Order: sequence, then structure tokens, then C-alpha cells
Amino acid sequence: MTYQELSEVRKTLRVDWYRCPTRPGLLRELSRRSDAQGWFQAGGHLALMIITGSLAFHFWSRELWLAFLLALFCHGTVTAFCRGNSTHELGHGTVFKTKWLNKAFLYLFSLIGWWDPFDYASSHTYHHRYTLHPEGDREVLLPIEPSLASAFMLQLFTVNLLTQPGRIFGKGGLISTVLLTIMGAFGRDPAAEKAPANEWLRTLHSDQPQEHRNSILWSRILLLFHGSVLVIAILTGLWLLPLLFTTAVFTANLLQYLVNLPQHCGLRDHSTDFRKNTRSIKLNPLFDFLYWRMGWHIEHHMFAGVPCYNLAKLHREVAHDMPAPRTLLGAWKEMRAVWRRQKADPDYQFDTPLPATAKQAREDAPDERLESSIGELAPAGLQER
Repeated sequence: MTYQELSEVRKTLRVDWYRCPTRPGLLRELSRRSDAQGWFQAGGHLALMIITGSLAFHFWSRELWLAFLLALFCHGTVTAFCRGNSTHELGHGTVFKTKWLNKAFLYLFSLIGWWDPFDYASSHTYHHRYTLHPEGDREVLLPIEPSLASAFMLQLFTVNLLTQPGRIFGKGGLISTVLLTIMGAFGRDPAAEKAPANEWLRTLHSDQPQEHRNSILWSRILLLFHGSVLVIAILTGLWLLPLLFTTAVFTANLLQYLVNLPQHCGLRDHSTDFRKNTRSIKLNPLFDFLYWRMGWHIEHHMFAGVPCYNLAKLHREVAHDMPAPRTLLGAWKEMRAVWRRQKADPDYQFDTPLPATAKQAREDAPDERLESSIGELAPAGLQER
């Protein structure tokens, strides 16, 4: 895919999305951003990272190794959600009412998470506008294997060195992330033509050159930050510092993998109904918090301008028109069953059943401005006018 082709996609591909009807004024009410709610979510996540990191440092300094490993595992589990979860919500710009707070936390979590918010803004804008229509969305490409292979699980349970589970966007495990960040700092795109992730990244860079320039600068900042952590660790003898700041996001990735993969895995591409190409799951309060409420993923795709902390309220309002949210275990059973069938029939895609009360077409007049909103995600070159 070339720049010209993506430019043509924006001109020619119009997806007539079905969105659940809502009572007048509801979307405007639920789209209001709150600094208090933002501090609870973003500040709370940061506080958990500080607490688990401090516990790991405490046990390390006293040579209580079993307690240290447990604390480091908890720290990695919490920090892993900086990579593509906290940065996802903050990238939409809907977490805080105060805009600079969104940006400040976005860049902070992106630093810790080795995350590129500029490339991601381009990629994720396409993902929302053309969800699972591969002509315009290559952030997620079906089919996705819901792998539980032992070697794969071992990496996710310990340190993720090599894996890139489930999505096209991203730089994979620790080794590939560092290498691609170094390449990015010198303005070099990945060279492997046949790798979908690399092809998509190069396409985005051609399509949005200003975001590519921002990405180059950000890659240099990432290397400066994590390089400084390493230098300080060497000079002070505090070898724990890189484990807390640089590799933590690649440590104990198991929970993040388990809750993230159900978003689209095993569902339908080329559908105009988010209820068919996206999956919502119900989680316990702790997992829901760490996941930044993205279990309500159908609701997020339908109305991406609604802050994450209001998605549960939105679900209750439209539940009669939605498939029942899966449990985490139920989602995984469904994905595994779909994958087994897809190995025998590659064209098979699961058709999510809808309740008898669900509508197939809208009867009210939608508020296009609110419904098409993706917050402040789109970079300047992709903003709709």
C-alpha cells in the first residue's frame, strides 16, 4: 500500500457504521471529561506502579529474594498496561478535561512503555474509521491466533523478549522494540517487505510525514531516557533501576495479553456493525481498572469520544441492543473454538448472536458530530473537516 492508495482510501472508503440509538442528550452527557475521574484513573495507575516498584526496591535492598521476585512480577503486571492501554486512552484525549494533563500523562506513560504516541495516533485513527476493513485498517488483521503455547506463555509470564502477540501495531518484545527504536531514531523504516507490521508502519510514515518526523524525535527521547537509566545504574551500582524503569513493561505480560486479545480475535472483518467485529468482556474491578475500562470495547468503538470511565454507564443504556458481554474465560473459549474451526476452514468467521431486542438499522437521526468523534486522537493530517 502506498501513500496515494491511503489517500484514495480516505476519499473513497465510507463505512456506514451501525451505532445503537441513544436517548437525546445522552452522548453529550457521557462525553464530558472529568479531571477528578482522570486523576483517579491515570494517577491511580501511576500510584500502583510507584507502590509496586517501591516494594521491589525495598525487598531487593534487604535481599529478600522471593518477596522481591513477587513484587517485581506485580510491578511488571501493572506497568505492562502502559503499553497500548493507558497510552491508548490518553491518546484519544478523553481522560482529563484539562488538555495538558492528557498530554503530560500520555508522554510519561509512553516513556515508561517504550510507546510511540505519534505513529500510534496515525494507525489508530485508521483503525477507528475503518475497523477491520483491511483497505484502511491494518492495525488489526484477521485471523489472529489465540495462542496458549507453552514457550509463548513462559515469555509472557516472565520477560517478553521476542513476542508480538495479537496486533499488527507495536514493536513486539524487548529485543525488537529496542532495535526498531534505534532504527526509528535514525529515520530508518523497517526493511522486511513481507512483515505486515513493518509494511503498515512504512505506509503510515509515507502517508503522514509530519507524524513520522515527530516519531523520529520521540525515538531519540526514548533512547536518551532509557540510556540515562542504564548509565545511572552503572554509576551507582543500583542495577535494579533498569528492571523498574526500562524492562518493567516487558515483564509479566500475561494478564495484559489475556484481556487485550479478545477485542477482535475470531470475529468478522468487512462488517459495518461493531457488534459483529468487536467483543466486550466483563472483568473484575482490579482488571477493569488496569485495562483502563477497555473491556467495554464495542461501546468504545461505537462512541470513541466517550471517556473510558463512562463506558459502563453507556453499556447499561444500550444493553438491550447489544450482545451480552462475555466473561474473560468465555471469550477465550469462544476464540479457541473459532481458531480450531478456522484451521480447517480458513474462511470461517464467528457471527456474534444478537438479542431478540436488537435493531438492525437505526430509526432515529444520529448526531454525526458526536458519533464520529474519536476525541483528539487524529493527527493534523487526518483530521476530518
